[in-house]
Amino acid sequence: MLLKNIQEWTLLLVIFGFTAILGNWAGYDVMPLEAIPGMIVLILICLAGFILHKLIPIDFPSVAYIAIIGVIVSMPWMPGSEQVVAWTSKIELLALATPILAYAGISIGRSWTDFMKLGWKTIVIASLVLLGSFIGSALIAEIVLRFQGII
Repeated sequence: MLLKNIQEWTLLLVIFGFTAILGNWAGYDVMPLEAIPGMIVLILICLAGFILHKLIPIDFPSVAYIAIIGVIVSMPWMPGSEQVVAWTSKIELLALATPILAYAGISIGRSWTDFMKLGWKTIVIASLVLLGSFIGSALIAEIVLRFQGII
């Protein structure tokens, strides 16, 4: 069962990684060959976190294992950490977040009946969060652009 999970996780992470590399190239002008080593490192860290989550019988989220492994392999005293940091610094955060958020949006969109079961309050809260994020982003952009004298 674990081997099947590892295969599924690997396929999913490779798809996300490929999409993130394309986004990194399109949005941040980082050539794909430069970003591949960092993406491989990130995929391996995620796989290790998922495997630990399955193997260790403690109710601890896999994202916590992934974060701990990521911190450990990037610590200055860890052999090869300079190379890991150099490789992964070629990957921009938004290039990683975009395909993951798109996947989350698609999965919610596929199950509108489940979403609707959450009730009307969820829709109101989600709308307010979206509105607040938009207004907050616009306000920050306005302040920064005025401070720089662009507008």
